Amino acid sequence: MRAIGDGIRCDQQPGRFFHAPHFSWTPLPLTPNQVTEYRIDLHPNDHVFLKGHRMMVQVQSTWFPLYDRNPQKFVDNIYKAVDADYEKATQRVCRSKEAPSSIVLPVAGSKEH
Repeated sequence: MRAIGDGIRCDQQPGRFFHAPHFSWTPLPLTPNQVTEYRIDLHPNDHVFLKGHRMMVQVQSTWFPLYDRNPQKFVDNIYKAVDADYEKATQRVCRSKEAPSSIVLPVAGSKEH
């Protein structure tokens, strides 16, 4: 995790290493159009949100050119991907009763933290 500017946090979490829901060093392909659970620690840094302030979370499939290009197709080694491996992809964040999404944040002064 690294900071960009004032209060902006970012991290690269390649899906090929997150096998519902934990990290593994063995890369595996994701199944298209299947809901996959991810539990990602955003490494809290004691940010204070004043009343009325908002927080934004972005989900992206690539940060190119800052990081590696993402072929959007599973290949054993992304550094050996060829032109035919690069495909268009759609990333979805589910928010239904069957597949809810959430962000859990610690609250200062709370008995749980």
